[in-house]
Amino acid sequence: MRIMGIDPGLTRCGIGIIDVDSTRKISLVFVDVARSDTEIATHMRIKIIADRIDELLELYNPDVVAVERVFAHDNLQSVTTTMQVMGVAMLSAARADKPMAVHTPSEVKAAVSGSGTAGKAQIQHMVQRILGMKKVLRPADAADAVAVAICHGWRGDGLQGARPDGSVNVSLSGKVRARQPLTPAQQQWASAQAAARRRGAVDPRRQQARKKKA
Repeated sequence: MRIMGIDPGLTRCGIGIIDVDSTRKISLVFVDVARSDTEIATHMRIKIIADRIDELLELYNPDVVAVERVFAHDNLQSVTTTMQVMGVAMLSAARADKPMAVHTPSEVKAAVSGSGTAGKAQIQHMVQRILGMKKVLRPADAADAVAVAICHGWRGDGLQGARPDGSVNVSLSGKVRARQPLTPAQQQWASAQAAARRRGAVDPRRQQARKKKA
């Protein structure tokens, strides 16, 4: 399964693309940070981000798009612009007829580090470890986008539509319901989704280590 993770932001929008195999091993395909100039009009800045997402969707053809959900904080302006970019990412996924999932920041942090309150530096180092890289991904927006994709690859929940009509549901027991047939890749992913939800969103290597100790 190929997953595009997006960490929405107007000045810097992280975009990370990974492949996840049947053992939930993660391979980095592409990472980038789409940037926009703070001195140009907001709607033109949004267009720059949207154009880059559209370009990468066409180029890498992910099976699903995962976006980090905007969370509230004291800076209302920052929340507003981030939500605008989140909407653009959702629209890009819809136009490309891609299923989409949304994950909260705490879900993403817990997936890659085991703690929903992990800091940015910790997330960067955990993403480095998961990918087997010699250096951490910089800037943090790039690592965050990859973390969103990893979260979806391991959690597998939150899927909002495997078809343009958004009609797919996967139960915790692994039963798949869809109005239209899923592709083989989507079917395989959906089956792995229920198993991942039962196991929990953690690094599978840590699960294997716990089994050895037991």
